[in-house]
Amino acid sequence: MMHFDSLKGWLDWQESLHPLAIDLGLERAAHVFHALNPDCRKPLTITVAGTNGKGSCVAYLETIYKAQGYRVGAYSSPHILKYNERIKIDGEPVSDELICAAFARIEAVRGNTSLSYFEFGTLAALDIFWRSDLDIQLLEVGLGGRLDAVNIIDPDVSLISSIGIDHVDWLGATREAIGREKAGIFRVKTPAIVGDCNPPDSLLQSAIDKEAQLYCINKDFSYKKQETTWDWFANDRHIDQLPEPGLKGEHQYRNASAAILAVDLLSKNLPVSDAAIRAGIKNSHLLGRFQLINDKIPVLLDVGHNPEAVKTLVDYLTVTFPGKRIHAIFSMMKDKDIASVLEIMNPVVYDWFFAPLANPRTVTEPVMRELFSQSSVARASFGFSGFAQAYNAAKSQSLDDDLLLVFGSFFLVSDCLNEFEKR
Repeated sequence: MMHFDSLKGWLDWQESLHPLAIDLGLERAAHVFHALNPDCRKPLTITVAGTNGKGSCVAYLETIYKAQGYRVGAYSSPHILKYNERIKIDGEPVSDELICAAFARIEAVRGNTSLSYFEFGTLAALDIFWRSDLDIQLLEVGLGGRLDAVNIIDPDVSLISSIGIDHVDWLGATREAIGREKAGIFRVKTPAIVGDCNPPDSLLQSAIDKEAQLYCINKDFSYKKQETTWDWFANDRHIDQLPEPGLKGEHQYRNASAAILAVDLLSKNLPVSDAAIRAGIKNSHLLGRFQLINDKIPVLLDVGHNPEAVKTLVDYLTVTFPGKRIHAIFSMMKDKDIASVLEIMNPVVYDWFFAPLANPRTVTEPVMRELFSQSSVARASFGFSGFAQAYNAAKSQSLDDDLLLVFGSFFLVSDCLNEFEKR
């Protein structure tokens, strides 16, 4: 049985333990969870899936419940600066000690069951949460829904933020196939919220097959924007004059609306005042989601890495930074639809700077050169050792009224924030 004195020791070992980085399926994680927690005790649970927007939905739920004074656990992935960000209680990442103790308990009961890095982390979060006397836990699906380790827990409310094309190797290449996988988090006679304006038929059919209580945006709940406020409606319930969401972009009204409905549906168990909802919506923030760093030349960070997410980014840039010259510092995972992302972004980007990343899953410079040459991009720069060099090159080409845009990957945004912290 392995045991490590540091979080880094545990994580390095976990990365080498399982033959596959991504290995979907519930049997392994469920088996170990039952050994850890034979009575399957759990706090009230909201599970959130979606191609884009799931992190935002979790952030709204977390700040709303916190504003009401409830004890709330939130599990999400990936992290941007520190692993501990994945497991939060009352908005604060838990300590190394707490995570290491959970890993030790998992290792003590796992026997011959092989676990992936992600499964270890998910089990640690669930183990910490049920021992921490929470009022509610918020679980963000890592990939898909049906076969993601988070799905070993039966949620009291399921929420799907959006359906787009991503992770095609695991989830399928169509919205119908992906919708079916995401709908795997629905449960019988349990509320299932859908924040996608045009959900695939497979998702709606899954809800019918499972007899889930389906709530779709623009049908069972909706919102209406006023000049500086917005109103939310669901059946006979409405909240008027809500503040603008703390997270920026038009899509955040949909995410916030879905989160408010989840809170409303659980209000018999956990009553929440309109004042707490207002405070939660206003005060939500997330690293790397349209995050603006005001410098002499402002820097906008976004983790958007699929066609759906970058369409939203283009809309945001067009409305918020009209007429600005935009210099993009860019990198992506090699399994993403990079060609589509380049075509969608190119009309708003003045020039591109490719930043290679240390992660083996990221796209290499030769592949990126080829993709750029096949695209309609006119100006692209290469030959940098990493983020810092690419960023400095972009900055040296910029005027005070320009915008530096760092986007395309969680790892790139992480490199950027780490670099800024050093400076």
